[in-house]
Amino acid sequence: MWYVVAIIILHTRMVFQVIDSKGFRSNVGIILSNSEGKVFWARRAGQKTWQFPQGGIDKNESPVDAMYRELHEETGLLPEHVELVGKTNDWLRYRIPNHLLRRRSKPLCIGQKQIWFYLRLTGCESDFNLYCSDKPEFDCWRWVDYWVPVDEIVAFKRNVYKQALSQLERYA
Repeated sequence: MWYVVAIIILHTRMVFQVIDSKGFRSNVGIILSNSEGKVFWARRAGQKTWQFPQGGIDKNESPVDAMYRELHEETGLLPEHVELVGKTNDWLRYRIPNHLLRRRSKPLCIGQKQIWFYLRLTGCESDFNLYCSDKPEFDCWRWVDYWVPVDEIVAFKRNVYKQALSQLERYA
């Protein structure tokens, strides 16, 4: 366990570019579980798609800081509501399909590179608040079995979800 803590501490001091030279945006993903081993699964606001919380790492922000910021923005949870249990060893990448690229954005973002975190809920379900930010990411959520997200995520993210869930399964 001490080696996981050491890696996480080291990661808090690293700073990443928002979009790297290959066009991948630095990002974090969050797998949040409850005491029964179910994982948090949320529907994107105004859409039919479901996903884990995730979001970009801001300039001069560490992955851990980004994870806690995104956790709060998207679920309303605070650091005291969760236990940070583990993270992926390295960046996991996916490409955005051509028809979804924002070609007028400079630099062009062709995909995401993500560090994934596994968190365990220590607070209560009443601590969740999907509407704590000005522009909510999700409009509803549910607990699902650990591997359900692989079947339900949009196709272009499926491989990254498989990788993240596989690497973090030992914490489930």
